[in-house]
Amino acid sequence: MPEPDPRTLFALFREIGIIEQLSRTQLEAHLPDGLIAPHFAVLSHLINRGDGAVPITMARAFQVPKTSMTHTLKGLEKGGYIEIRPNPEDKRSKTVWMTDKGRALFYQTIENLGPAMGSVLSKMDAAKLTALIPVLSELREIMDAARDP
Repeated sequence: MPEPDPRTLFALFREIGIIEQLSRTQLEAHLPDGLIAPHFAVLSHLINRGDGAVPITMARAFQVPKTSMTHTLKGLEKGGYIEIRPNPEDKRSKTVWMTDKGRALFYQTIENLGPAMGSVLSKMDAAKLTALIPVLSELREIMDAARDP
């Protein structure tokens, strides 16, 4: 398989970056005061991966320093969206559990985003959008596998 032209790669990631910025702004407009996209990303992570995550593992997954993850988790805990519990396997560490309030916030935010994002995306062919998902998923998987541990 021939390697893509570096200009093509730059154009691809520039577009992905701009889309991420625009969608983050849209998301944050639907979050309660004091919450931002990284808070929602943690909730999404817990929804997808399950409760009981260890903060250091989450920090690695998000590629942020442990102190940044701790700060994000403290904000969610203060709002009652997560609980931080002792790790039953390693008493020195903690685990993260989503509360009912956190689950409700996650699903309500997705519901609230529907009309806003739907009106924008309705201007595109749904089949084209659907076809992008496997391609972007494959790109994410390849990049994730190639990152440093």
